[in-house]
Amino acid sequence: MCNLYSLRTGPAELRRAFGVAHDRTGNLPPLPGIFPDQMAPVVVGGAAGRALAMMRWGMPGPQAFGAQPVTNVRNTASPHWRPWLKPEYRCLVPATAFSEYADTKPRKTPVWFALSEDRPLFAFAGIWRPWTGVRGTKRENPDRVAAEHRLFAFLTTEANGVVGPVHPKAMPVLLTRPEEWAAWLDAPVADAVRLQRPLPEADMREVARGARSDGASDPET
Repeated sequence: MCNLYSLRTGPAELRRAFGVAHDRTGNLPPLPGIFPDQMAPVVVGGAAGRALAMMRWGMPGPQAFGAQPVTNVRNTASPHWRPWLKPEYRCLVPATAFSEYADTKPRKTPVWFALSEDRPLFAFAGIWRPWTGVRGTKRENPDRVAAEHRLFAFLTTEANGVVGPVHPKAMPVLLTRPEEWAAWLDAPVADAVRLQRPLPEADMREVARGARSDGASDPET
């Protein structure tokens, strides 16, 4: 289960690549290590054009399991997740690498995957929802009061031959082409969920081991 990813691409390149009409992220720095419950940029669609906005990683899971925040969604047929698969609740989660943990001793080892050593931009197939409750760190929310949040998660699928030796159970759904981005944001549900498949092995590789943040040098923006 992917609980760590990075985004080394600056806001200007994000706006260009995803055709963003409205940027609501402010002064967005490189994000070499994004963890659950942190804020991160996502791309959403809409009648006024695509927007780049900050949301918090982790959506409430099913009540039967305590409604704990869920970062990765596999069962898109679940009644709990189906409402958020409508086009208005789909999003693209920009990334340049993601990490899975190898089951090593005495502690697990982060292993980073990307499309290539240069860390070109891709997107996870994401969903989002509004939610009112207590989220965020003590620093972000010192009084621990309920507030309105926008929360996201992204889809996973079976692992391919690159990720499988490290994490055989699953890998994120990676979308790498503009036509895939458009389909995920706008297509009917039945068509969009066909994108829930592993990326071909030839299109990605392992790029680093042992760091809790992606140590690649920052690209020019």
